[in-house]
Order: sequence, then structure tokens, then C-alpha cells
Amino acid sequence: MSEKGKISRATGILGAATTLSRVAGLVRDMLIATLFGAGFGTDAFFMAFTIPNLLRRFFAEGAMTAAFVPTFSAVYHQQGRQEAQRLLNICWTLLLIVMLVVTLCGVVGSPLIVRGIGFGYAGVEGKLALTDLLNRIMFPYIFFVSLLALVTGVLNVLGHYFVPAVSTVLLNVAMIVTALLGYSYFEVPITALALGVLIGGVLQFVIQIPVLHRHGMRLHVDGNFTDPMVRRIARLMLPGIAGVAIYQINVIVTRLLASFLPEGSVSYLYYGQRLFEFPQGIFVVSLAQAVLPTLSRQVSENDTVGVRESLRFALALILVVTVPAALGLMLCATPIYSLFFMSGAFDIEAVHQTSMALIAYAPGLLFVGMSRVIVPLFYARQDTRTPVWISFWTLLVNAGLGLLLMGPLGHLGLAWALTLSAFFNALLLMLVAWRRFGVFELQGLLWTALKMLPALALMALVVTQILQMGSWEVMSGRVEKGVLLAASVVAGGGTYLLLCLLLRIPEATYFAHRLKLRLMRRGGGA
Repeated sequence: MSEKGKISRATGILGAATTLSRVAGLVRDMLIATLFGAGFGTDAFFMAFTIPNLLRRFFAEGAMTAAFVPTFSAVYHQQGRQEAQRLLNICWTLLLIVMLVVTLCGVVGSPLIVRGIGFGYAGVEGKLALTDLLNRIMFPYIFFVSLLALVTGVLNVLGHYFVPAVSTVLLNVAMIVTALLGYSYFEVPITALALGVLIGGVLQFVIQIPVLHRHGMRLHVDGNFTDPMVRRIARLMLPGIAGVAIYQINVIVTRLLASFLPEGSVSYLYYGQRLFEFPQGIFVVSLAQAVLPTLSRQVSENDTVGVRESLRFALALILVVTVPAALGLMLCATPIYSLFFMSGAFDIEAVHQTSMALIAYAPGLLFVGMSRVIVPLFYARQDTRTPVWISFWTLLVNAGLGLLLMGPLGHLGLAWALTLSAFFNALLLMLVAWRRFGVFELQGLLWTALKMLPALALMALVVTQILQMGSWEVMSGRVEKGVLLAASVVAGGGTYLLLCLLLRIPEATYFAHRLKLRLMRRGGGA
């Protein structure tokens, strides 16, 4: 199979599995909105979940994965399974120790952490105390998902993507079940959600172990922390830690600023970002995970042509998929929240405020996608320092814009600040990579973007005409809303894809061809 085919196959598997998780996540968020709305309790929960969730992204999608996967891949392909197993044992042991210390510090130091990230809550009686309680319950979650991240990296190198990706469904299922069962049981109902986070983290890790064993890998204790490969991973991680930490500080800064805004602001931003992350998780993260092992292998083999083609293909896919997805989110923001969230404690005002946040976030989908694809190029070349400096400047831009815009625009100003800083980050990454590696074919990407314009325009027209037939301001008429929203998505998406094919955009043609082959194989086997 060609490298292009491997990336597409891995992306497809990850995308399908992640779709299941995102759907479960949508159901979870609908339930949270219905039971708890957007106010005191949800503000406390989302703020409390900030640190463990950001640490999850730090390890699962950040410095550790970026440093471990290329090194483990090189050892596995060049030195064999036995040496790879030994490296896994050492990293496993070291991670156990580190995460145990981090978890204990997080639980014991919870009051200080909560006051630091939610300082604006101090003016609301009981809000900091509730946030502290929820944070203590959820913090051990990071222990299990960090171990999970290591196992996931190994399975990805071994070519297994589905179970690690689909395991994230368990977190959402656990939160849904505990919320339903514990809502009337706990004195503070939202405590049930925090318990569900912890249970979900345990389940996510446990389900990976049998899969790892089937691939002939085991988790054993090995304290040889002076091994050269471990030191190599540590060296790669150190600047990566700074880079990922800067990104996470970016999010913390946004939450901190939002804590000074009117009640509900943190929740509006959370609900908006959750829907923004839906297409991001299905495609962008999946593609980035699939690209890193391929780029690592091509760089280790000095395959410059392969690196250039893999990067061009990945960036073109990001462009073709994220731009219509972002446009669709902007056009469908109010209908989506009206259909799925407007119920119980989530009223029309919450729908409007959250929809505006999503509209501000949506354009950032392209920029986040570009960054996710370009950063692995630096990591594959064992350069983790450059993304650190770019992330640092991005942090300053986000903080400055947030302070500037939150006054006149409220929580919308914070959302726009993140989007504009994402653009700044992607632009710097592309410029530096272009000058240093010379692997970009910008002319081809610009030509693809120009060819997409008529398809995007007609898609917007079709979607708008259909959505105008709905009554999105009222809670009733859920069936009618569902039909109209589904019709707009299908008609708009179909129009866009058809025009892309007629305009002969290569990436659209490529996927249509692969889809046709897959359907023919299924038909032949029936």
C-alpha cells in the first residue's frame, strides 16, 4: 500500500472510531445542558475539569506522544521487537512513577490550583468550594489516561488504530450513566458527572491491555532509566513540554479571563468549543495521528520526496475538509443548539450566546488543522524547540487579544482571540517550515483553495435556503427541526462534494474513488 493509502486508511479508521466517541460526547453534552443548563454548577464543573483535561491533552496528544512515537517507531523498525519491548517497559515504569506524583500533588494542592485558574469565582459564594470538590474527584483521571496514551502510541506504531480511538466512547458513556443515576442521589447533583469522568478514565485504560497483549507486547517494570533511548525521549520531551504547556496555558488564560465575566460565560465557551471540536476530533486529530508515524519513517529513511508528498496531501485534505466544515458550523450554529440542546435548563438565551461563541470559534478549524499537520514535521526531524517558540508568541497574542476584546465583546471576544491566535500560530509554523525544510507546494494549495470557492458559495446558498424554513426560537417542533437540519447538511455537503468532483479537485476525486472501491468490495462479498 502506498504511503498516501496508509495515511488515508489510518485516518479513516481513526475518523470512524472518533465519530462514535463524538456522537456519544454530543449525547453527553445534551444531557448536561438539559439537567444542569449553563450557570453556577456547570461553570464550576467545566473549570474543575480544566486541569485534568488539559493534562490529558498534554500527554495523549502532546509532548510525550510526540517524543515517544518516533523513537519507539525507529527502535521497532530498525532494532526489532525485543528492543522495542524493553524500551516500552522502561517508559512504562517511569511514567507510572511520574504520574503517581503528579496525581497526588493535584489532589492535595487542589485548593491552590482552583483559586489560580478560577480567581474570578472568589466573588461568588460557594463557587470556588464546589470547583475544588469536583477537581479533587476528577484529578486521578489523568493518571489512567496518561498510561493509556503510552499504550495508544505503541498500538499506533504497530498499525492498530481502532480500539484506542473507540475507547474514548467509554468516558462519555460513563458520564452519561453516572449523571442519569446520580442526579437525584447526590446532594450536589453535578458531583455525579465528576465521578463519571474518573470511572471513564479507568475503563479507557483497561480496555487497551488485551489488545496490546494480542500484538505480543506486555507491560513490565524496568528501572533502567539511564538507557540511551530513554534519555533521547527525555531530551525530545523537554522543549516539547514547554511547547504543549504554553498551549495549555493559552486555554487556562481564556478560562481565567472568562471567570470574571457574567455567570454562564465559561459554560457558553465550553459548549461552543465542544461542537467546534466535533469535526476537529473526527478528522484533524485523526489525520495528525496518522501522519506522524509516516513522516517519522520517511524522515528516518531520508525520503525527501515522500515527506513532501505526504505533507502536501495532508494539508490539501485539511483544506478540502475543514473549510466547508467551518462554514457549515457557522451557518448551522443556532439550528444545532436549538435542536440538540434547547431543553430543560438550557433556554433560548443560552442557545443564542453559545451559537455566537461557536461562530467565533469555527474559522479556527482550518488553522488548527494546518498546525496539527505541520507540527509533526518538526517532531519527525526531532526538532521540538521551534514549535515551542511559536507557541510562546501565540500565547502572548491570545492573552493580549483576549484582554482587548473581552471588554466590548464579553465571552465572544475570548472566542475570537483564540481563533485569531490560531491563525497566527499556523502562519508562523508554515513560514518557518517552508524556509527551513522547503517541503511545501504552496501554489498547489492556493489553486485548490480557489477551485473550492464556487463549491463553498453554492453550498452556503443551499444550506441557508433550507434552514430559513425552520422555527429555531421555540423548544417545540423537534422532529421538524431534525428533518430540516439533516436536509441542510446532506444537501449542502452533497452539493459541495459534487462540485468539487466536477472541478476535479484531486483530494475529493481520490476519496470518491476509494469510497467506490470500498462499496464494490462490500457488494462483491455480499
